[in-house]
Parts: sequence; structure tokens; C-alpha cells
Amino acid sequence: MESDEDMHDANDVESDDFYSGEADDYYNSDNADVDDYEFVEDADADSDVFTARHHQQNYIILKEEDIRQRQEDDIIRVAGVLSIPRVAAIILLRHYNWSVSKVHDAWFADEDGVRKEVGLLERPVVEHPNLRELPCGICFESHPRDKIMSAACGHPFCSTCWAGYISTSINGGPGCLTLKCPDPSCGAAIDQDMINQFAPKEDKKKYSQYLLRSYIEDNRKTKWCPAPGCEYAVEYAAGSEGYDVSCQCSFNFCWNCTEEAHRPVDCNTVAQWIMKNSAESENMNWILANSKPCPKCKRPIEKNQGCMHMTCTPPCKFEFCWLCLGAWSDHGERTGGFYACNRYEAAKQEGAYDEAERRREMAKNSLERYTHYYERWASNQSSRQKALHDLHQLQTVQLDKLSDLQCQPESQLKFIIEAWQQIVECRRVLKWTYAYGYYLPELNHAKKQFFEYLQGEAESGLERLHQCAEKELQPFLNEEIPSSNFNDFRTKLAGLTSVTRNYFENLVRALENGLSDVDAHGGCSRAASSKNVGSSKASKGGGRGKGTASTRAGSSRTDDTSHWSCDHCTYANVKSATTCQICQHRR
Repeated sequence: MESDEDMHDANDVESDDFYSGEADDYYNSDNADVDDYEFVEDADADSDVFTARHHQQNYIILKEEDIRQRQEDDIIRVAGVLSIPRVAAIILLRHYNWSVSKVHDAWFADEDGVRKEVGLLERPVVEHPNLRELPCGICFESHPRDKIMSAACGHPFCSTCWAGYISTSINGGPGCLTLKCPDPSCGAAIDQDMINQFAPKEDKKKYSQYLLRSYIEDNRKTKWCPAPGCEYAVEYAAGSEGYDVSCQCSFNFCWNCTEEAHRPVDCNTVAQWIMKNSAESENMNWILANSKPCPKCKRPIEKNQGCMHMTCTPPCKFEFCWLCLGAWSDHGERTGGFYACNRYEAAKQEGAYDEAERRREMAKNSLERYTHYYERWASNQSSRQKALHDLHQLQTVQLDKLSDLQCQPESQLKFIIEAWQQIVECRRVLKWTYAYGYYLPELNHAKKQFFEYLQGEAESGLERLHQCAEKELQPFLNEEIPSSNFNDFRTKLAGLTSVTRNYFENLVRALENGLSDVDAHGGCSRAASSKNVGSSKASKGGGRGKGTASTRAGSSRTDDTSHWSCDHCTYANVKSATTCQICQHRR
């Protein structure tokens, strides 16, 4: 990340800094002129850029008919190149995980070895010349020749046993796709023609579905969308930078781990966070933080009244002091009466904590810290779900009504849809920044302070956008504000959407880079600091938000007493210096 000023200036060509005081003055002014806002004329152009950016996908969404067509094309290609039947091509592709290139390479390298490996026999291993009846290898009954069927291997089985064998295999799951001859010593493959010949209609449908799903699940380049009930698949371009995928069902997920999209947090952190949220360790932390074990039976006891005189539940019934866990019979006037234990207080002042008390305090602190981050993570998740619901309502009901009231086509109101889509996306990013913050090392105070500042600015900007889209739209839907003010609303909402999007994109990049602009000593790196200064000189106006960014991000002194942190660029200068070596700002 270049600096906090870079994030504010990312859209400076198009608009003023909406996180600065100038933006606040603009929004709070009753006489704000539309012409003063530079974003207005390019609002549609910016929307086109936004749309184009999101259309540059590194993945393809596949419907069921697309999957079937691709599967059929691969089957026909392999069958044509190798001059083999269609059913044999299916067996080969299944064995090589639907990779046409692997099939070709293996086949032309060693055709006989491949045939033996997958069970494609060229001639029967068992022959029965001129026999009118043959015994079935399963039921051992003799049947006329026309009632006996065999795979390529020639092992004889009656039609009834074939039907039962195939039906049982299909109902057993996808393993039926690699079905072999019922003879235990034979590895001949059972092809789809034999499946279609003996399987009932329902089983044929199941087999076809298994075959379709295997085309996605066995292919390293494709995955199913993990959203419940979604039937779309995704083909991902190998070597692409980002893992975020947006399915047509509106579910966003990470291609790498198939969890919900979680930038800027990596997949390992997400796995840790999800496990922590569902683990029993937090229950144990609560028990340790809010209860104490009975000194006699060791059962955990929660204190629910003010008195220190505790009595364990039957059958124990041991009476003890909550403070020192000593027997209550030892607590009289000499120890402070019934409401204070001087013996424990004295020991506490001397630092004589026992191991159990130390662990209890650590558990309590850990639980409070986890609760802080989890509550905010969950709160943003809840806000995101509400925003998704509001977006759906807008698209299905309110947009049509607004179009009639404002006498404008729905295409001219897409800026509202884009604003809500941006709110949904930013809520997701902001939610995962709390998981990022939880695992950020506590000892790196400068980096943590910088992160919390960036996170706070992101929250402030998002709340401004969310409030504008949620509160300020309603009067137009309720016909409480004349239509002449709608253009002002369009200007404001489109501008906030653009600036918020740019800020969050820079925030994501900064966190994914590990906040590399902040060094271990509490200051920005030289390159980043120099660029920060350059962007400050080139920027217009400098408003309240920009000045605050530099001050708040670097106002604290470093932990190393031999250095001081510049309030302007946060560079760590030697103690003897009176001006910053980077920006020449006075100490």
C-alpha cells in the first residue's frame, strides 16, 4: 500500500476526497451546486469502467447444458482420434480424470498397457463355442444362450443377475462409474451400453448424473459452486492471480478453499477463524474466565450473587470463600468478615497469584479479545445479509416504482443498484478485516495502529455510503421530495460509490501485502514515505481527512526510546534529529 493518502487520492481525477472535510462540507451544504462536483459528468463512464473491470474474469460459469456439451465434445474427440467406440472413450476419460491430453499421451505411449489398466479388452478371456446352455457365474443356474450376457471378457451371467448387479452398484453411489466384471478375478470394464441395457429408467438417470458430476469433480480446472442448491459449475483459468469467484446464483466464493470469498484474508486464516468460531475451546475459555472450581469436588461454579460465601451443589455442599477458595469455616472477624478476605488481598498485592488464578486471568483476557473481534465480524455479516435483502427488494419492487415516479428508464437508475452491490461487497471485506485484525501480532504496535486507522476509515466511508443508499432514497420512493432534487441524489450516491470502491480496493491490496509500508520500528519505509510526500504535494487541497490520516497513523512515538516517529510521514528518526529526514517536518 502506498500510503493512506494514496487511498484517498485514488479517485482524485474524478472527484474530491469524500473522506475529507471538504466532502463533509459539500454534503452538509444546502446550496451545493451540481456543477461543483467533478464526478457528475463522468458518472456513466465510471459505471462502464466498473462493469468492464468486473467482466474481466479469470473463470467461466457453466450451466448443465454447457457441461454436457463440453463432455460430449471431449468424448467425440477422443473416440475420433483413437478410433475407438464412444463407450470406450468414456472409460478412458473417466480413468484419466477427463483430461484429453493425458488420454492421448498414455494411449500413444503404450496402448496395450492402457487397455489392460482400464479394462478395455480386445478379445475375450473366456470362450464358449457351440454351447446351447451356460451356467451363470452368480446364481450358478444354467440358462439358454440367449439369456446369458457377457462383458468383453466373456464371463457368462444371466440377465437377472446382471440387472441386480448393475442396479445395486448404481444405488451404491458414484463408484458405479468404474464398474468391473462381477467375476472377482476379472478387471474388464462394464461400459455404458451394458448399463443402458439392464438398468431401469431411474437408475439410468442416476448413472447419467454421476457421469456428469464426475466431469466437474474429477477435473482440476472445474468445481461446483458451493452454494446450497446451486447447479452451476466454474472453470478456472490456471495461473490467475485472484481466487474470488462470483457465481450466477449471486454467491461469491474462493476457488482455492471453496469457502465464502474472504479477501483480504488468506485461506489458512479463514480456516483457523472458522474452526475457532465452532470449537469448544471458547466454551472452555468462558468456563475458566467466569467460574472457579470447587476446592473439594472440582466442579466449576459460577458466582451469581454478591456474597463471597459459596456453597457447592449437593451432594458436595462444601462451603468456601470465592476469593481465596479456602474453607468458609476459617473466615471469621479476623479475616475481614463475610465480605472481604484480607488474607487473599494481601497475597494479591504481593503478587502471589497461584497458577490457576493466572490461567483464569489469561483466559478472561483471551475471551474478551476474541469476543471483541467476533461481535464485529458477526455484525458486519448481519449487515451484509440485510443489504442483500434490500438489494433484492430494490431490483424486484422499488426500481420499477422509482422509474415511474422519476419518469426515467431503469437503465438510468443502475447507479443505485451498483451502490448496493458495492455495499454488499464492502461489508464482506470489512467483516474479514476483523479476522485479519484478530490474528495480527499484538507486539507490532505500529502496524496494528495503522491497521486500525485504515479499518476505521473504511467503516466511516462505508457507513456514509450505506446511509445515503438506505435513508436518502426513501423520500423519493415515498414522494416526499420533489423530483428536481433527484439529480443531486444521483450525484452524491454515484460519487460515494466510486470513492468507497477505490478506498476498499486499496485497503484490500494493503492488507494482502501485509501492511508492508509499516516497518518493524513503527515508521513507514523510505520509499513509501517519499511517495507519500510526493502525493501530498501533488494533491489538491489536503482536507481534514488527509491531514488526519498522517497524524493518526503516525502520531505515536516508537517503542525504541532512541527514535521518534514523525507526525507527518511516520518515519522513525534518530532521537537527536529535530526535523524529519524524509519530509523535513519539524519535531
